[in-house]
Amino acid sequence: MAETNCQKLTTVITKKSSKMRRHFKMSNHAFLSPSSSHRWLNCTPSAVLESKFENKSTKASEEGTVAHAWCEHKLKTALHRKSNEPISPFTNDEMQEYTDSYVAFVFEKFNLAKQNCKDPLILIEQKVDFSEYVPNGFGTADCIIVSESQIHIIDFKYGMGVLVDAFDNPQMKCYALGALKIFDRLYDIKDVSMSIFQPRRDNVSTWTVSADELKGWAENVLKPKAELAVKGEGDYCVGDWCTFCKASVRCRARAESNLKLAQEEFRLPPLLTDSEIEKILSVIPNLTKWANEIMAYATESAVNHGKHWIGFKIVEGRSVRKYKDEIAVAKALEDAGYKDIYRKSLITLTEMQKLLGKQNFNEILGNLIIKPKGKPALVPETDKRDAMTITDVKNEFKTED
Repeated sequence: MAETNCQKLTTVITKKSSKMRRHFKMSNHAFLSPSSSHRWLNCTPSAVLESKFENKSTKASEEGTVAHAWCEHKLKTALHRKSNEPISPFTNDEMQEYTDSYVAFVFEKFNLAKQNCKDPLILIEQKVDFSEYVPNGFGTADCIIVSESQIHIIDFKYGMGVLVDAFDNPQMKCYALGALKIFDRLYDIKDVSMSIFQPRRDNVSTWTVSADELKGWAENVLKPKAELAVKGEGDYCVGDWCTFCKASVRCRARAESNLKLAQEEFRLPPLLTDSEIEKILSVIPNLTKWANEIMAYATESAVNHGKHWIGFKIVEGRSVRKYKDEIAVAKALEDAGYKDIYRKSLITLTEMQKLLGKQNFNEILGNLIIKPKGKPALVPETDKRDAMTITDVKNEFKTED
């Protein structure tokens, strides 16, 4: 790239970053955020509905924030940029290992970009603006690598609960649109690659789309959907995007969808047809999850907010006896002449690996560790685990009536 383009690039990034920093001071979180785009693109009224609920942090979200801070710090340090080391009680050896692997992945892609570009750019925690398509649309991309003809967006996911795929991922596409807005005039960008790095699920996926196709999606899908979402218009639609919706517990559309199963008049299982059983199996996980969420919400409202649900009451649940003071118990028993009151047991495998370190753990105990086969479970065919052979199941497990 010519020197004049480099100078223009520096000026453009500085101006855009300054403008977005002023914007972020006024609003820390976009109403139609990239992270929630999977929801409001599929269920356009959900964004307005969610705004009625308070944002609550969880242990998992706080842990994820710290892990992201370590990713940023380690990348900046490796690139000889100024950075302060994160300090948090959530930091542990596991987090250090996973964030190290993220940095290695980023540099793998950065070095790959160098093969086709003399001096590619790498941006960390870059603010992006895609308000051209989404009202007040902005976000922060974990890492952006820019070469002569390609932009590569990399997103770190520390969560374990939901497997995230880069394929046609709307959050990543929003980040990509924001990156194109910054660099499209300075580079001849043909393609955009998007990678999800989710180490705790051993999940790394990459998807590439042409810049023209991405812009077409933005004009024909993203923009019209966002216009509906910001007004709270459109149809409520139930799906897997309900998982993290703050309104999901009290959402009427979701309740009606889940109650369809209960509205049917079921006969005894032996009289159901195979297709009926298959239909029930497909909805049981969502129905059970929803029922548990309703129970948790109602219990929390009664215990913490004094809500009285007609026909229900709060009672003391079952508890397990435990020693009040183990040292005092041991002394009382020893004074009474009882000696065989202790039982030795090894610490857990996780604790042992942290004690020895991964390499020593494998060298010393590698041949002494076994992983028994898990209990057979019936799951949808979309599950990524390999199917078990039925003959093996019969030989290794005994079914009890």
